[in-house]
Amino acid sequence: MNQEKHNPKVASMLSIIPGLGQIYNRRFLKGTIFFLLFFAFIMTFYQFLNIGYWGLFTLGEVPRLDDSRVLLAQGIISLIITGFALTFYVLNLMDAYKDAVKLQKGYRPNSLREGFKDGWDKSFPYLLVGPGLFLLVFVVVFPLLFMVFLAFTDYNLYNSPPRNLLNWVGLDNFTSLLTVPIWRSTFLSVLSWTIIWTLVATTLQIALALILAIFVNDPRIKFKKIIRTVLILPWAVPGFVTILIFAALFNNDFGAINRDILIPLFGQAIPWMTDPFWAKIALIGIQVWLGFPFVFAIFTGILQSISKDWYEAADMDGASSWQKFRNITFPHIMFATAPLLIMQYAGNFNNFNIIYLFNQGGPAVRGQNAGGTDILISWVYNLTFETQNYNMAAAISIIIGLVIATFAFYQFRRTRSFKEEM
Repeated sequence: MNQEKHNPKVASMLSIIPGLGQIYNRRFLKGTIFFLLFFAFIMTFYQFLNIGYWGLFTLGEVPRLDDSRVLLAQGIISLIITGFALTFYVLNLMDAYKDAVKLQKGYRPNSLREGFKDGWDKSFPYLLVGPGLFLLVFVVVFPLLFMVFLAFTDYNLYNSPPRNLLNWVGLDNFTSLLTVPIWRSTFLSVLSWTIIWTLVATTLQIALALILAIFVNDPRIKFKKIIRTVLILPWAVPGFVTILIFAALFNNDFGAINRDILIPLFGQAIPWMTDPFWAKIALIGIQVWLGFPFVFAIFTGILQSISKDWYEAADMDGASSWQKFRNITFPHIMFATAPLLIMQYAGNFNNFNIIYLFNQGGPAVRGQNAGGTDILISWVYNLTFETQNYNMAAAISIIIGLVIATFAFYQFRRTRSFKEEM
């Protein structure tokens, strides 16, 4: 065959049926394997994909016979399988085109042994990450997609399969959060408290950790190891144990804080569990106690890595303690820990454990379907497992994901450590 007449476009066109382009390029074994894989895929998944896409668009037609949840799950799996198939299909087209270009330029096709060796060298990393990718798709991506699709349906306690069929409702669930009075008031109240909770609790725990780390790192402080050990102890105790202990301490009736401290000193107890304001104060205090030891340990390591020569040079220039903190200590700490601190904010935004274990998001608030201390994630939990408002819970979950992703991406882009990695 004349090498100059070997046309890459012809190879690409033939590869519309996988394998034919490779055969045209005289890669007979590869072409045969590609064609057999293509044929096996059609024979194996045709019926599954057919039902999957039908179910995804219709969500069933006969109540009690068609389960919309199963059809939705099969439709999502069909989308994932189609995504893998399209990836393979595009790679098949690119492979045929690239081989044709090489042949046109006079390259000799690899022998069978060379082809296997070359393929093994190129595919070995993908073989290593393949099982992890497979698990990621079906353990993380599939449930996430299922949740996203539920947000556009009418799946709730009163319209539950298989007795009823689900219907696509578009953006109705999202508009209900802003137009229906009970949903609007609850959503705005919970969202505002979630933002306040995230900013105040996280900022306080970081500030406390920074102050303690600076004080303990001062050369005049003795017994540093003992002090650091004591300050890190709250981190060593399991979080749920600490939260349950604090829930008992803050109990209105028998809690030690009211019984042994406030009543003897001031003659009055504080309704920690029944008043939303005081419950929020208690939660912020507990989170500061739980969160500062970890940040303290990080800051302590950073402070010990800062060269003492810089502080000596600053002393020679007559710098004050505040100037040394502002120009040496603080920039170094933020540069090294900014991504980690951002994740502290993101973690507290979704800190379900402390809200649920302390008082299950209570107390109840009139005119709302969420508790006085519920944050978005605990509200989603209640909507899912207590009132079975799956569609609204899914819609709120999407909003949570978008808020966290936007905030984290924006802050990461602004940090110097991220920019230097780029």
